[in-house]
Amino acid sequence: MVKVNGGLGKAGEAEQPAATAHAAMTGAHDTHDTHDMHDTANDTGARATVALPDAARDEHDAYAALRYPDFRRLLVGRFLGTLGEQMLTVAIGWELYLRTRSALALGLVGLVQVLPVIVLSLFAGQIADRYDRKRIVVLSQAGLAVCSFGLALLSAQQGPLLLIYGCLFLIGVGVAFNDPASSSLLPQIVPAEQFANAAAWSSSSWQLAAVIGPALGGGVIALLGGATSVYLINALAGVAVVVLVASIRSRQAARKSEEITMRSLLAGIAFLRRTPVLLAAITLDLFAVLLGGATTLMPIFATDILHVGATGLGLLRAAPSVGAVVMALTLAHLPPFRRAGRTLLVAVAGFGVATIVFGISHSFLLSLLMLALLGALDNISVVIRSTLLLTRTPDEMRGRTAAVNLVFVGSSNELGGFESGVVAALFGPVLAVVAGGIGTVLVVAAVAWRWPEMRRLKRLDGLHDEAE
Repeated sequence: MVKVNGGLGKAGEAEQPAATAHAAMTGAHDTHDTHDMHDTANDTGARATVALPDAARDEHDAYAALRYPDFRRLLVGRFLGTLGEQMLTVAIGWELYLRTRSALALGLVGLVQVLPVIVLSLFAGQIADRYDRKRIVVLSQAGLAVCSFGLALLSAQQGPLLLIYGCLFLIGVGVAFNDPASSSLLPQIVPAEQFANAAAWSSSSWQLAAVIGPALGGGVIALLGGATSVYLINALAGVAVVVLVASIRSRQAARKSEEITMRSLLAGIAFLRRTPVLLAAITLDLFAVLLGGATTLMPIFATDILHVGATGLGLLRAAPSVGAVVMALTLAHLPPFRRAGRTLLVAVAGFGVATIVFGISHSFLLSLLMLALLGALDNISVVIRSTLLLTRTPDEMRGRTAAVNLVFVGSSNELGGFESGVVAALFGPVLAVVAGGIGTVLVVAAVAWRWPEMRRLKRLDGLHDEAE
């Protein structure tokens, strides 16, 4: 269950000299370094200044973010971590059901992992804004690797289920501290001009691992006859992430230390309330996930409506990630958004329409197409929201705003699955999915009315006036 947010790829090979890498952060300083560091701030004071390689100055350069060695390290780590996480998810579900034959045992997996995220994330965000974020990520990833080693030991010895759930709970604790810090690490590595490009490549990496991971996890279980090896692979992936993140050379800007109080813990929420564009973007994503329950009910559609069996179910589950990968790669090769606000609103509304069509479809091909479209449109939302959180948030607040985003958007996945299950049990799966899609479209209309700033939003970098 190793997670790294905001990552790296292996394309451009233009390396930065050591001095350039050290000079890459806003206000970065080293008492042993005589190079001058220059600060550049945007209207919110949020931007980190990173020296731009010549090729990266072209706003149409699809590989601009990949030309930074530190970003490539982080992206590789994100891919390996997500791959291991997806494999572990398959393995833990398979092992627990094999041992218990209980649906409740499977349901508890999500619960014990999401509880520490909800309880600890605001505190973890404050920690990410007070201390070195790279060190927090390294320690969190090391803890996640240890937990996975623990799962491997328990699996090999058929250990008590209580200890297995204990490891999963500790994984949730690690995620609660890792995600705000890792989400806030990106501005130390790439310049603000490349945030959208970096977000697109990061999303591509995550989605690709999400496609490969479950199949690879199932293959390892089938080949070796147990889940123990999967846990070991995930642990090794965690070790690799630790090495990659620890090798990042960019250093964090010195920040004013703030005492941990209730007011400082809630500062992320207060900041979002004062920033309509960010609040609108998070609200859209929150309700789209809560109401769009097509993925949760896929087994019912595959079995009882589309009649495609387990093979068809596998294809249905893969379709959203495939669509998301294609869209993320497309966005990386396109120029920056010119009307980002309207694009986001249209994308989420389209997400709702695709959900409705999936709900009423009796054609397997049409259902696959709608799920792929749903994943592609959701990826647009992810890239825009992620970029806005980076460009519109001051560096000293990034950990806490990332924590709020993690609590609301992360927990909405679990709550959305629960909501879809309840509505499906009461009114049937078709009505549950169609109603969710209609609700998503209505939420888009409400957000567009409530926050006109979102309709007027043009560039994500905040350099241009948002007014029409």
